[in-house]
Amino acid sequence: MKRTYIVEALKGNGIDREILVKGWVRTRRDSKGGFSFIELNDGSCFNNLQIIVDAELDNYQNEVIKLFPGSSIAVTGILVKSQGGGQSVEVKANKVKVYGFCNPDEYTVGKQRVSFERLREIAHIRVRTNTFGAVTRVRNKLAKATHDFFQERGFYYINTPIITASDCEGAGEMFRVTTLDHSAIPKIEDNVDYSQDFFGKESFLTVSGQLSVECFACGLSNAYTFGPTFRAENSNTSRHLSEFWMIEPEMAFADLSDDADLAEEYLKYLITTVLEECLEDMEFFNKRIDKTILQTLTHVNESEFVRLSYTEAIDILSKSGQKFEYETNWGNDLQTEHERFLTEKEFKKPIIVTDYPRDIKAFYMKQNDDDKTVAAMDVLVPKIGEIIGGSQREDDLHKLDSRIKEQGMDLAPYWWYRDLRKFGSVPHAGFGLGFERLVQFVTGMDNIRDVIPFPRTPKSAEF
Repeated sequence: MKRTYIVEALKGNGIDREILVKGWVRTRRDSKGGFSFIELNDGSCFNNLQIIVDAELDNYQNEVIKLFPGSSIAVTGILVKSQGGGQSVEVKANKVKVYGFCNPDEYTVGKQRVSFERLREIAHIRVRTNTFGAVTRVRNKLAKATHDFFQERGFYYINTPIITASDCEGAGEMFRVTTLDHSAIPKIEDNVDYSQDFFGKESFLTVSGQLSVECFACGLSNAYTFGPTFRAENSNTSRHLSEFWMIEPEMAFADLSDDADLAEEYLKYLITTVLEECLEDMEFFNKRIDKTILQTLTHVNESEFVRLSYTEAIDILSKSGQKFEYETNWGNDLQTEHERFLTEKEFKKPIIVTDYPRDIKAFYMKQNDDDKTVAAMDVLVPKIGEIIGGSQREDDLHKLDSRIKEQGMDLAPYWWYRDLRKFGSVPHAGFGLGFERLVQFVTGMDNIRDVIPFPRTPKSAEF
């Protein structure tokens, strides 16, 4: 018999027919009337399916009454309308097959009120809880919606390299990739001889796929990448990971305004998808995690994003009378406290800040005519602050070379990137969105380590 997933069974289609469901036991309670109630979940949806097991089943005494939370079973039975409250349908079991028992004294996630901190230590099984099952389903839906959004708009999905010999951000916080023997590192004078390394040069895990995806945009017009990136930043905050996923679209023949339009449209597309297709999970987050998350997302979706320059934002912050931990002088980067003030108090809606000081932005950003700012943007949303960062890219080779040199970087590793400005250079723009930051915003989860399956952070690389 073909398996029926619980999400389909709960729709009530095919009442009074025999079905086969499989999953993990959430609860079991025994009745004095000679039967047991089992709440079964298979991960296909938030809600459980109630199974009624009669004590007359052959394996009732030997197996069924030994089923504790976490046990895995298959149930063959009749799908019927429920006689009790709390569910519309249930299954009257004709057969229960046990795949695996679960010791209740050792099964941590079977107990109530396990802290998120403790669940991070057992990340391999935390997905069986309500919270992390919901996070996973929403994360999955956001990933699918991302591909749908860009595919529907003619973007090509590009698998950009994970290993690179150049630093996209110029920040230097990169993980080195090497096969050299640490006990006998080859050297030329006092420097490591990377010519003897696996790739013949110094290589790293990428911090971004942007530079690579630009190549494809400058030949196919629209391209995007969605993959893992790595930052060797020694930060243990609730907002940072060492390994995370980035979505980076790039458009040729586009300027900063086009970039901002795409970013706003993309965010609203994702929110609409989640609110329509993950309602049960979102209602759970609204009840148990953040009681305002549905209101926040609906408001963002219905808002026209405010657009203002960095200079205007600094002026508003300076005149606000608000006391900030970090100074709001022109030339300083905006901090989360500034971003949240602008989105939550000043405008009470998402905003797009443009034209940042060139000295605090990356080398590849288009220089404005004032020689002080670059055509960069950050999309800011309530509760999170910055969720998207983007820019028009510098398409003038001379200006690009000057910026690379200004930042003390070597031109040589960027020879291929510079070629894009030599051969048919075009204005182009794009942005980057940290996927985990997005999932955190949509679900209302406090810690970014709780929205990625296996978090990688300083001193932590378990599982």
